Amino acid sequence: MGIELVGFIAVVVLAYLIPGPDFLLVSRYAVQEKRLGLAAALGAQSGLCVHMLVAALGLSAIAAQSAEFFMIVRWLGAAYLVWMGITVLRQGRHHTASSDVQSEKVQSEQVLNGHRRAFANGFLTNLLNPKAIVFFLSVLPQFMDPAGDAVRQILMLGVLDVAIGVVWWWGVVAVMQQVANVLKRPRVRQWWNRITGGLMIGAGALLARHGTG
Repeated sequence: MGIELVGFIAVVVLAYLIPGPDFLLVSRYAVQEKRLGLAAALGAQSGLCVHMLVAALGLSAIAAQSAEFFMIVRWLGAAYLVWMGITVLRQGRHHTASSDVQSEKVQSEQVLNGHRRAFANGFLTNLLNPKAIVFFLSVLPQFMDPAGDAVRQILMLGVLDVAIGVVWWWGVVAVMQQVANVLKRPRVRQWWNRITGGLMIGAGALLARHGTG
């Protein structure tokens, strides 16, 4: 039968094209500084690697049988997104057009110390996303050869997923860098913070609501 690579690639590309919490996070960091955006993207893909390894070890199948496990992951993910959104809104509220010197100092600190934070935020956002667990548990197996080695196929398709994501995030960071100068304008940045912060809080609320439904 063989692995259905074409269908798998199509599904993965479609999944990346649909904006989610990862997209909001990487975009925000990419506007601040290119390396921050790349660090957040690397963190997101590292989180995806954890899901891949867990699935390959068979732990996902065990976790899928526990409603409590998914509920905990869902609520943690929702709480983290809401916290991130509130943080973004607070940053936008405290930023003013007259604080150019302070803004430069903050940007300098982000360049020196922000890369690990960007990586960690990207990593946790992906790691606490239950959709990633569901993908490796229920979507990915549909493209595998039942007669083949399950672990090898999960790792191969997982690596392909991560590789596609690397290309995608590189493109996202490049595009956001092109519009960074516009988004860094005080009034535009204020609205950008409001929109992205609000969307993060909304995504967290939807995730929590779905978990209670």
